Amino acid sequence: MFDSLLVANRGEIARRVIRTAKAMGLRTIAVHSDVDADLPFVTEADEAVLIGPANPAESYRNVDAVLAAARETGAAAVHPGYGFLSENTDFARRVVEAGLVWVGPSPEAITAMGDKIAARNLMSAAGVPVAPGTEDPVTSAEAASAAAAEFGYPVIIKASAGGGGMGMAVVTDPGQMAVEYEKVTGFAGRLFGDPSVFVERYYPRVRHVEVQILGLADGTVLALGERDCSVQRRNQKVAEETPSPALDAPMRERMLAAARLAGEAVSYQGAGTVEFLFSPADGDRPAEFFFLEMNTRLQVEHPITEEVLGIDLVEAQLRVAAGEDPGFDPAALQVTGHAIELRINAEDPKRFLPGPGAIREWVEPSGPGVRVDAGYAAGTTVTPAYDSLMAKLVVHGADRAQALERARAAVAGFTVVGPKSNLPFHAELLDHPEFVSGEYDTGIVGRMRG
Repeated sequence: MFDSLLVANRGEIARRVIRTAKAMGLRTIAVHSDVDADLPFVTEADEAVLIGPANPAESYRNVDAVLAAARETGAAAVHPGYGFLSENTDFARRVVEAGLVWVGPSPEAITAMGDKIAARNLMSAAGVPVAPGTEDPVTSAEAASAAAAEFGYPVIIKASAGGGGMGMAVVTDPGQMAVEYEKVTGFAGRLFGDPSVFVERYYPRVRHVEVQILGLADGTVLALGERDCSVQRRNQKVAEETPSPALDAPMRERMLAAARLAGEAVSYQGAGTVEFLFSPADGDRPAEFFFLEMNTRLQVEHPITEEVLGIDLVEAQLRVAAGEDPGFDPAALQVTGHAIELRINAEDPKRFLPGPGAIREWVEPSGPGVRVDAGYAAGTTVTPAYDSLMAKLVVHGADRAQALERARAAVAGFTVVGPKSNLPFHAELLDHPEFVSGEYDTGIVGRMRG
């Protein structure tokens, strides 16, 4: 095991990684922008290095600045967290070339999964189910229309280099195609530097279910259960749970097996997530699932997997990166109970518009089965420079009913004064009949908001 770790991230995930690394006896190094100097992750690290101003391009996405901080502090390894540089092939390669341990999959695996068209084709070849779609980039609105005519409307246009729910548009009839095609290609070119798109059949009533995988140092790929991430606003997750209420045992085994195949296809090492769209049975049509994408990093929602399995995924990441076993016996793992994660964002609970500001009061809930992974505290400020996530409220119960009960109490006991917060939305969600029943889909937030 290496002796020191630089965390190339900020907020709650930097704090989360630092907590486990310190418990393992590692010297921890934080990097931060000037506006983040007083956040908990900076003060809790053993060392901290200012790497630039608030603009992420000049700080958290600045590869040269992060590597300079690693050299300056004598860091032995780098953990990228999620977002920022976590799925940047060039950064991963340069970390390795600098003689440091990269806590993540190989640059080759990141590249293979970073292009969604190539990933779709690779997964199909490996035997992982994919939705009907184009195998090559669609280079004109006319070609997109031809593909839609073949697959049947509605279809979705997706940016090949997209991610995080960005760079996509649903097209329900031929008259919309030209406008939506130009919109997505233009957005993809500006945001991702690559205007390539593909067309896929769109399933309006689906669940978003993902599988946590862990590639071990010996080449084995473990599938560590699934998470249901169907509660989304603007295609971005706001609540997750495990196990998924939508899967029966045979379907769960099929999905886990497909996720293992996906990991093995790219010789995956470390923690990653294989995301699927799950279409429940409808009349004579059987339930089915399709590969969506693979996230070659730790997910925001990893704590609920930790809670039901009793493991530490960050510890496993660090051990695997060091060539060790994951710190637990895979054969002895057993899912216990049910866990729910609610993302506590600094945003308006009705329209979900960002609402940053100085935090005057911050009171976290506690009690049996309650965990809070927070990036902020009273006296700190949520700035508009970064994602609106302030904390993750995680609850674990003996079953889903108890998890829901504990989640309601925890939301009621969470106080944030200063910035706006989506806590009222979560209180509404936890009492919504559709969510309580477990029979919801990715359209639930839209229906809640009319």
